[in-house]
Amino acid sequence: MLCRYCKYDTAEACIASQQVGPLCSDPVAPPELPELAALERIIELGADHLQARVVREAALPGGGAYPIHVVTLGNADPGVPAVGYFGGVHGLERIGSEVVIAYLQSLVMRLQWDSTLHRQLESVRLVFMPIVNPGGMWMGTRANPRGVDLMRNAPVDALEPVPFLVGGQRISSRLPWYRGAASMPMEVENQAVCEVVASEMLYRKFSVAVDCHSGFGSSDRIWFPYAHTRAPIAHLAEVHALKRIFVQSHSHHRYTFEPQSLQYLAHGDLWDHLYRQACAEGEGVFLPLTLEMGSWLWVKKNPRQLFSRHGIFNPLIEHRQQRVLRQHQQFLDFLSRAACGNHLWLPTADTRVQHHAQALEEWY
Repeated sequence: MLCRYCKYDTAEACIASQQVGPLCSDPVAPPELPELAALERIIELGADHLQARVVREAALPGGGAYPIHVVTLGNADPGVPAVGYFGGVHGLERIGSEVVIAYLQSLVMRLQWDSTLHRQLESVRLVFMPIVNPGGMWMGTRANPRGVDLMRNAPVDALEPVPFLVGGQRISSRLPWYRGAASMPMEVENQAVCEVVASEMLYRKFSVAVDCHSGFGSSDRIWFPYAHTRAPIAHLAEVHALKRIFVQSHSHHRYTFEPQSLQYLAHGDLWDHLYRQACAEGEGVFLPLTLEMGSWLWVKKNPRQLFSRHGIFNPLIEHRQQRVLRQHQQFLDFLSRAACGNHLWLPTADTRVQHHAQALEEWY
């Protein structure tokens, strides 16, 4: 491993050079990520209420690694519903991590005085993975440090033609949207997500996940599977019912709900993989959603962001970033409340056919 303090490849070489002292025997420390530092401060602050662990470590080129944290709070009873909040799958889209971290911080601070929140957490399990791809975040890339796009890496092949490159490719890791070699297992970051979803969510009667991204679009979108086919998912009626109660209770929202396949098809979608696994292994309802924040809205107000790689996918002006962090908290909080009351809005045997028919008319 590289020496933390100088240019030498090993601690022995460093000490032999007599240029620095024995502190150089320490292994390399990766550069600090502001988002990771913020998450670890929240974990420390909420230690009395949270359970936190490192699921995997994401190795960096040249040595060192970042931890991939999962944070849970609420009732661990498998009989209660669960909500998962994920961010930072694409390292370049830092705003996704920041939205999830901001919501977790809000909960931790409210736990100090909000008795209503304490009662709510008796009826739900909340799971947070705000920084899935810390190595990609450090490098400022969509892919992880191995050049693999985590949203093209799952063992799912599209059933219809996909857009060239964008839909996933195995040509080279030097090109974007690289899926990884077909013979290799999923990347360690995706293994971490799969482990957490399997251990915390898939065995429950009801669970929902939201994965926060930014995309070069003109509106904020809520996507649901599938990405590998235009066919509707088995729980289309449940998604339609969830959308309906959100619209009824948030009449001035700005989200477009739709299947991802309306925009494009892709190989290797991680949430398609996990949804199919949930359908194959359990009898519960698992609804994986993706929040795609429309980054064109930020670029339109500040066109100079086009000349910044980060500016294409993140709000760079502070007051605009604060506005983005605020405006999505309502949706994240809605999901936890909807999970608590899922028995009140999930379609029954009598209403399921109607919801399914309305969803087909609206989206297909």
